[in-house]
Amino acid sequence: MEKLNDWASHSGRQQLWKHASRETGTDMVFSIFLPPGEGPFPVVWYLSGLTCTPSNVTEKGEFRRVCAELGLAFLAPDTSPRGEAVADDPAYDLGQGAGFTVDATEAPWAANFRMRSYIEDELPEVAALHFPLDMARQGITGHSMGGHGALTVALRNPGRFRSVSAFSPIVAPSLVPWGQKAFAAYLGTDRSAWALHDAVALIDAGARLSDVMVDIGDADSFLETQLKPELLREACNRAGIPLTLRLQPGYDHSYYFVSTFMSDHLRWHAERLGAGRDPL
Repeated sequence: MEKLNDWASHSGRQQLWKHASRETGTDMVFSIFLPPGEGPFPVVWYLSGLTCTPSNVTEKGEFRRVCAELGLAFLAPDTSPRGEAVADDPAYDLGQGAGFTVDATEAPWAANFRMRSYIEDELPEVAALHFPLDMARQGITGHSMGGHGALTVALRNPGRFRSVSAFSPIVAPSLVPWGQKAFAAYLGTDRSAWALHDAVALIDAGARLSDVMVDIGDADSFLETQLKPELLREACNRAGIPLTLRLQPGYDHSYYFVSTFMSDHLRWHAERLGAGRDPL
C-alpha cells in the first residue's frame, strides 16, 4: 500500500492509494473519503464508467459534504487494469478504461482483466484491513459501465450490500453494442457466460435486491441505444423488486448530471445503512 495523496476536506480526509493487485497483476489505484470521527464507518462503493479513473468522481462527484454530514465512507476503485504491459485497444469502449467488472477468459485480456475478482474479493479485503470501515454496512453505486457493475456485483452477492443505486447504468449489456463488444472480446461467444454480468438476465434467473434506485437524464445521448432502462423496469416488475427509476429532464450522461443527484443517492444509502446511528 502506498498513499499517493491525502487532503483535508469537510473535516474528513480524502485519500488516494495505490497497491499491487494479486488479481490483475498490476498496480491498482483507488480513492477513499473518510468522514470525521473514529469509525467504523458504513461505506458506499462507487464504480466509474468507461474511460474514467477514480479521479473523475473524486474531483467532480461532489460527495464529500454529504458523506461528512452522514458519516459515510466513500470508496472509488479503478474499474480497469492499466499499464504498459496491459492489453489495450484503440477504441474507448474496450481495453484499458473498459473493464466491465468481468474476469476475462479470452486472450489477450485474461492475463490482467480480472475486475470481478478484484472488486468483489480482493479490494474489500484490502479496505477492511487498512481502514475503519463497517463491512456489515455496505452500499454500492456507479455510473454507466460502473452502474452496470454496481447492479451486477450486488445481484451476484446477495446480502452483502444493504443499499444499491446507479446513475445511467447499462442494465442489459448483452443486448446493447457496448456490452456485446466487450463481452465477446473478454468472455468469448458463449452467451451463457455473458448472463452472469447482465443485471436483467441475473434478475430473470432469480437474483434479487431488496430495492434499487436509478437516475438517468432524459437528454442522455445513450439512453435509447445503450442504457435501455425500460428493460430494468420490466425485469424488476416481473421479479417484484421495488425500483425507484427517475428520468431527470434536461440532464445528459456527464458528471454535471451525476454530481447534481449524488446527494439524493447518498441519502438513499444512508437511510438503508443506518448511517449516523447504531447499525440496524
